[in-house]
Amino acid sequence: MLEIAQNFEQMAAGFSPVFLIGLGAAFILVGLFVWLGGLGLRKILITIVGATAGAVCGFFIIRQNIILTTILTAVAAVIARIFEKIFITILTAGLAAALGLAVLAGPYIENTDSLKQWPIYKTQNWTKPASFQQTIEIVKAYTDDFSPAIKDACQKMLPYNWAIIAALGAIFIVAGFFLPRLTSALCCATLGTFLVFAGMISLLLFKAAAPLTGICSRTPFYAAAFIAMILFGTFEQLLLCRRAKQKLIRVKEANKDNHDTEQAKQDWRTV
Repeated sequence: MLEIAQNFEQMAAGFSPVFLIGLGAAFILVGLFVWLGGLGLRKILITIVGATAGAVCGFFIIRQNIILTTILTAVAAVIARIFEKIFITILTAGLAAALGLAVLAGPYIENTDSLKQWPIYKTQNWTKPASFQQTIEIVKAYTDDFSPAIKDACQKMLPYNWAIIAALGAIFIVAGFFLPRLTSALCCATLGTFLVFAGMISLLLFKAAAPLTGICSRTPFYAAAFIAMILFGTFEQLLLCRRAKQKLIRVKEANKDNHDTEQAKQDWRTV
């Protein structure tokens, strides 16, 4: 994985600064909001996540058809909003399964035969950075090149690896039905942590600080930091968002009591 990370960092040297800075700043801002307060505005978040999922699927599957991509984005947002609890349960289970796959498939990706024919992007003497559109095309090409390696690694994974991944998904599906609040907080914290990490990596790539190489060389440290952020975000949201909800309920009850009192006074005057 270290060689793959270094390869990507070399290629990122020619990316558009607007792409790296804009993507990094957006990911960090949205990630902090989702990490610390996503549970409080869960309905809005689910709608945005659904729209994003539809847009990403449209971008990589439908490709250049903007109309179909837009339709898919809108449909995904509506479905996510209507089936909120089911969607967030599936999203949480998907995140858990994806993290499990990333950990368990790592050794197989390093030894996969697909990487032997994988094109190596070396550092070039960039006279000027690539444009925003060119950067997107490079990332898409890189993804297409790396996809066979992932498929090859998945085919080589042993059955017990898939049993672990399936168990992770099943655990969070069950938790989503019996502990929906905890599952929602965990989902928001995990998604927010991932976005913050991705945003920091994007900004550090712009600064040519080799963040991916550092993560690969000190994987246990960064894995512990990732888990710690998830746990902190989960408990912070369960604590603060509950207080905010209780405060909102008290305000509504106070307004209702005042309304009832005023209505009673008006009725008495009428009589």
